[in-house]
Amino acid sequence: MTFFGSRWTQRPEHVRELDPCDLPAGFRAAGVAAGIKPEGLDVGLLVSEADDTVSAARFSSSGLLGAPVVVTQQSEVSRLRAVVASSGNANVADGQRGLDTAQASQAAAADALGVSAHQVGLASTGVIGRELPRESLLAGVRRAAAELGAHADHFSRAIMTSDRAPKRACLEVELERGTVRLAAQAKGAGMISPRFATMFCFVETDAALDAESLDLLTRVCVARSFERISVDAQLSTSDTVIVFANGRAGVAVEQRTRDELLLGEALDALMRQLALEIVADGEGARRIARVVVRGDPDRVEAVARAVADSPLVKTALHGADPNFGRILCATGMSLRGEPFLVDLEIEGRQVASGGVALEIDGDEWRTLEQAVQGDEVEYVLTIPGDGGETELFFSDLSHDYVTLNAEYTT
Repeated sequence: MTFFGSRWTQRPEHVRELDPCDLPAGFRAAGVAAGIKPEGLDVGLLVSEADDTVSAARFSSSGLLGAPVVVTQQSEVSRLRAVVASSGNANVADGQRGLDTAQASQAAAADALGVSAHQVGLASTGVIGRELPRESLLAGVRRAAAELGAHADHFSRAIMTSDRAPKRACLEVELERGTVRLAAQAKGAGMISPRFATMFCFVETDAALDAESLDLLTRVCVARSFERISVDAQLSTSDTVIVFANGRAGVAVEQRTRDELLLGEALDALMRQLALEIVADGEGARRIARVVVRGDPDRVEAVARAVADSPLVKTALHGADPNFGRILCATGMSLRGEPFLVDLEIEGRQVASGGVALEIDGDEWRTLEQAVQGDEVEYVLTIPGDGGETELFFSDLSHDYVTLNAEYTT
């Protein structure tokens, strides 16, 4: 099975897929079981061996931030060398005790790796509002540091919570100056909303970039991937993306060059596919959808979110029901007080024009029903106005989602 499995992403021609657990040159990783979760791996450590590694990071915009996010934001986010990522407990809403635990794990990793504490990023995911067992976490950090290797399998598993499977990839990217590697490990399945999703993504490349270029590429690619997905419209406390570049491939990617464009295309494709995997893994999701909205630039985003976050739209998606009235209804909620001159297409078939439903006979309806049976369904809305366009990817709403979240802490 190839990594680029969605019709909404494409593998760039200059990119080749490698073993998804491989790492670029100069990166090592490990994952161990520290007892934070009842069973399984739960503490991961990722490190770059190069002293001149640069990094870029993006975090949740929630008003309630986890202690690991707060501590990492106060660190040298453009010069990070490592990240400690744990699962099973988010270390959120624990006050000073939570901050102390985060800082202690940062210090433990720094001591084990021989780097500055401010060069260690942190990320924790899991239950909110409970104490993260400090000694278990610290013991896990020390064990992980002793087990580092050039393979990301255990690390990618250690960051999982309700994920059904690891989300990871390693790509070989052919640039004009030479070949580099680009790898990533991500997690996320629930509490997913645009303006970030409940997710982690750690990206590594052995290309050489300056911090400014890496930050620009990260910002642009995150905006087209993790900020474009929704499972349940719930903004997380702990979202974290960290991208590392260590230069070990000996290939310099300079600003405003073709190589910067080529690397950016590869990073964009990598992040978009991982973002789609998060949506597809949406805690019981059966299928995912893309809603495209064109029209008034000041309205398209709100309309897209109204559709993507509608429980009625999401349950119809789950049941493969082409009940387009639900999509029109969600759109109308966002366009209150204006003439409802909206066109709607489902999988390329127009079902409404100027806000009026088109007549669909029995054969046409059966064709439409068949069209929404697939794993991916696309809706296109055109609203009044010109010049604006946006997209959102979202999952259905299933019985399994309700069951999992009703019993999450038990």
